[in-house]
Amino acid sequence: MLKIKWPHLDWFLVGMVLAVVVASVWPEAGRSQGVLHLGTVTDIGVLGLFFLHGMGLSTESLKDGASRWRLHLLVQSCTYVWFPLWWAVCVLLVGRWVPHDLQMGFFFLAVLPSTVSSSVAMTALARGRVAAAVLNATLSTLLGVFLTPLLVSLVMGGQGGAAMDVGQTMLKIAKMLLLPFALGHLSRRWLLPVITRFKPVTNIYDRLVIVLLVWSAFSDAVADGLWSRHGVGLLVETAVGAVVFLLPTLWVSRWLARRQQFEVEDEIVAVFCGSKKTMASGMPMAKLLFGGSAAMGVLILPIMIYHQLQMFVCTVLARRYASRL
Repeated sequence: MLKIKWPHLDWFLVGMVLAVVVASVWPEAGRSQGVLHLGTVTDIGVLGLFFLHGMGLSTESLKDGASRWRLHLLVQSCTYVWFPLWWAVCVLLVGRWVPHDLQMGFFFLAVLPSTVSSSVAMTALARGRVAAAVLNATLSTLLGVFLTPLLVSLVMGGQGGAAMDVGQTMLKIAKMLLLPFALGHLSRRWLLPVITRFKPVTNIYDRLVIVLLVWSAFSDAVADGLWSRHGVGLLVETAVGAVVFLLPTLWVSRWLARRQQFEVEDEIVAVFCGSKKTMASGMPMAKLLFGGSAAMGVLILPIMIYHQLQMFVCTVLARRYASRL
């Protein structure tokens, strides 16, 4: 009897798609101040999320990776210099055909920190230098608390966007992301054994919070006219833009690492940490930076699609690195 082998579906991807569908059909249910009060629920969820991220950070791994300063400089330059410059080039070339809100969504993507968990996981899969990946991903997150709102404020102001109190925004982001992260790390020695026993549950919690953030953000955006102002073509444009962002970045980070004559283990760190962008930090930051904006749905669309694309492409690339002799 012929057995049909069904493809494995990532529940996280399915959850994000469902969040967008439900938000599009019934936006009132998921609005920040709607019947479910997702605004408050997601605020609490983000605090717990970064508390767990801080608890998972090993001080020993940071010490092990701290000596490779040239590698760290390359990774942070890719994250906070290359991405914004490449965005500017793309806007000069094709900006006249891309909606302004989507341009700003890609700029927000460009100035986000790197990921922590997936950058480290991909580096480990590719048999790279894991300690250096941990340090770079963590450093990127800490820098992003200050650099992301600063750069968004400068560019949105230059584009005629709403004025933003940068100091207040940085303070809010620090309280929502940095403070629970630090508290989690400080409590690591006492709580880590307990949390480790529930690792599968914490992994689900991590992704569930992001799905709820997507649901809330899209519900607000749809209620404010997201799909009435933009058609399905917006999704196609965003997908093409994500490819245009990711593939050149992978090539540039690898080329720069080889020009610096890095060992292949360090090249892997440069490629995976330098090309990644975070949803875990990106969605809470978007909520603080753009919450209440009618353009919120468009502004977060690039990171949603880029996240899935980077996971797929980098998994394939990591397996190719891992197969080396």
